[in-house]
Amino acid sequence: MIPEGAIVPGLEFVYEAQGSLGVPVPIGETADGARRIIPIFEGGSVIGPSIRGSLMGNAADWQLTRHDGVTVADAIYAIRTDDGVIIQIRNKGLRHGPPEVMARLAAGEAVDPADYYFRTVPEFIAPAGRYDWMNRSIFVCSGARYAAGIRLWVWRVT
Repeated sequence: MIPEGAIVPGLEFVYEAQGSLGVPVPIGETADGARRIIPIFEGGSVIGPSIRGSLMGNAADWQLTRHDGVTVADAIYAIRTDDGVIIQIRNKGLRHGPPEVMARLAAGEAVDPADYYFRTVPEFIAPAGRYDWMNRSIFVCSGARYAAGIRLWVWRVT
């Protein structure tokens, strides 16, 4: 039940991104779980109603798979918009699911994204100008992981 007077947030679609990922670089087992680095390659696409561009390379997702099986993502990367603006992103979130689904995903098999939980909270750092609206909102993202790539859907919380 929603309390009387509560303001219920909505979602406004911002963009869909697709990108290529490199082979995971294992750091190893640590006190809080297994750590690895996932390289993010140049290219891919970012397509939405108010933004279009591509992912910049020389970026990575620094992942931790906790002892409870939850993978914590902490990716830092950037978008180069079609009009030449660079927007930095820090995208933090969680991915988990039933052990058999996560094993299939880890093996590089095609897995329906509805079979596991992959949600993040991207934070944008945009320069003054056309995209500075991205600095003034909260965003949520759902994702899908593939053998050598990723697909993200980003919404602004209204």
